[in-house]
Amino acid sequence: MTTASVLVFVGGGAGAVVRELLVLALGRYSAAFPVDIFAANMLASFLLGLVFGLHQVRRTSDNVALLISTGFCGGMSTFSTFAFGAYSEMASPGEFGLSLLYVIASLVMGYGVTLLGLQTAAQFRRA
Repeated sequence: MTTASVLVFVGGGAGAVVRELLVLALGRYSAAFPVDIFAANMLASFLLGLVFGLHQVRRTSDNVALLISTGFCGGMSTFSTFAFGAYSEMASPGEFGLSLLYVIASLVMGYGVTLLGLQTAAQFRRA
């Protein structure tokens, strides 16, 4: 239990730092669309699919999978900021369509990049 908690703590901290770096790097492009949080969530979704897929074929240990999936990806992605971003766009006059696009794009592309991560991991099964 202690090892698992430490792995999640370390991974979560690293993921949160990467998310903040993405926000700092992409924030200037996020005036009309929350590109920074969208990018963080898409990257985390891909990594989660990749790590889960690699763990299924035993290419990663339980500890590495826990560190990256629950810790790093959990720290980097953020549902609360996603939900707040969608709300903020929706609350702005004339931005309902953009908010709806953000929600749909996040869900559809999040599913797609997770699937891409799983398919990338499946390539290691054949190797």
